[in-house]
Amino acid sequence: MALASARHILVNSEQACQDLKQQIADGADFAELAKQHSQCPSGRNGGELGQFGPGMMVPEFDKVVFSAEVGSVEGPVKTQFGYHLLQVTSRS
Repeated sequence: MALASARHILVNSEQACQDLKQQIADGADFAELAKQHSQCPSGRNGGELGQFGPGMMVPEFDKVVFSAEVGSVEGPVKTQFGYHLLQVTSRS
């Protein structure tokens, strides 16, 4: 089974997601932004979600995590929780 590790930032609007993505593109630290802005409890850990397999996250999340290039920042990804910026940190 494939396993992935990822981190994310959860916000309530697509615009907020775009703004954060631009800040990261401009050199801001993903983990610091997660601590400041993420509405998910994982924000305290820099957005780290740990390791998981297919089907353990919502489908929209899974699709990106198991297809995106490792290290790239993807999003906004809309789920029932809000808008996510995702970064796959490893995948096997």
